[in-house]
Amino acid sequence: MTDKPVVAAFDFDVTITTKDTFVPFLYWAFGKVKVYKVFIKLLPEAVKVVLKLSNRDFFKEKIVAALFTNQSVKHLKVLGAGYASSFTPLIRPKALKRIKWHKEQGHRLVMVSASLNLYLEKAAKDLGFDDLLCTTLEEQDDIFTGKLQGANCRCQEKVNRLQKLLGDLSHYELYAYGDSEGDKQMLEAANHPNYRTLE
Repeated sequence: MTDKPVVAAFDFDVTITTKDTFVPFLYWAFGKVKVYKVFIKLLPEAVKVVLKLSNRDFFKEKIVAALFTNQSVKHLKVLGAGYASSFTPLIRPKALKRIKWHKEQGHRLVMVSASLNLYLEKAAKDLGFDDLLCTTLEEQDDIFTGKLQGANCRCQEKVNRLQKLLGDLSHYELYAYGDSEGDKQMLEAANHPNYRTLE
């Protein structure tokens, strides 16, 4: 028991779902042929990531620049909402049960994900989350610029976003759920870290 307000922060990909959703969304929005061509073009950068000469954040920025520059915001948000509607078979039953439990306790639910706002806005709403912190694409005059709005929401950035939303995390009783290295800092910041407990 605690007098502090309780917050439950959930990663999305592979924590709530059974698989990654970012690359499949690229296929959904742009078609596999176009995405494959971009990946082939960026293969040297991917090799650098594997060799630890570059990082996943920079590689993601390259993918976003190649595919989203000058694309219609309205069109891709419609595609994103449609894509989110296909998630039902991917949602882990244990994750749904845990989300429901937190909701019943009156806890604040925050989705914290490196995946894109284009489809997570609907996914978070459908699952009953109070807040969404995620990787967001920069817009200008209803067109995507091909840049991220802020940093890719993984690793320390997840904690940064939670602090920006909530303030001093020590004022909260924090539950965190994650499945990967990208969730490490968020799990470390939590009073109740849950690593792969929903599988």
